[in-house]
Amino acid sequence: MPVQYDAPPVPLTTRFLLVHPAHFIALGCGAGLARTAPGTVGTAWAWLAFLLLQHWLDPLRMGLLIAFATLGGWWACTITARALRVPDPGAIVWDEVVAFWLVLWLAMPMGFWGQFTAFVLFRFFDAVKPGPVAWADQLFKGFGWRGGWGILFDDFVAAFCTLLVIALWRFFFV
Repeated sequence: MPVQYDAPPVPLTTRFLLVHPAHFIALGCGAGLARTAPGTVGTAWAWLAFLLLQHWLDPLRMGLLIAFATLGGWWACTITARALRVPDPGAIVWDEVVAFWLVLWLAMPMGFWGQFTAFVLFRFFDAVKPGPVAWADQLFKGFGWRGGWGILFDDFVAAFCTLLVIALWRFFFV
C-alpha cells in the first residue's frame, strides 16, 4: 500500500525508533526523540560520540567513517522521512551528527572551549539558516532520494560555514 503524504505524521515513539534500522540511525540512536531541541540534542550526541570514537580511530579512519555515515545516513533519512510522512522531520538528527563530526574532524585538535565554540557556531548556522544555509535547505525538498539528500545537505553547508568562521578566526587571531 503506498504512503499517503497528506495523512497526519506518524507519532514518534521508542517503537518507531526500533522498528527499522533506518529509523534508529536517522533518529540518532534515540537523540531525535527529545521533545525539545532535538537538533541540539543530536549535535551534543555527535560531539560525545566523536570524542569517544577518536580514541579508537585515527584521522583517516574517522574520515572514512564520516563518508560511510553520510551514505548510510542518506539512505536512513530517506526511509525515515517517508515513514514519518514529513519531508524534513526535526526528529531526524543524523544530518547534525555527520555534519558536526565533519566539523570536529577538520578543526581538531581543539580544547574544550574551541569545541564548544564550534558547537555553538554549528547550532547557530543550522537553526537560524542564514544565507547559504537557507538556500541549501530549499534546494532538495520532498520525498525520495532527492529529499533524503536535502535533509543532509543544509547541515553540510552549516558545517562549511562553521569551518569558515573557525578558519578566519585562526588566520586573524591565532
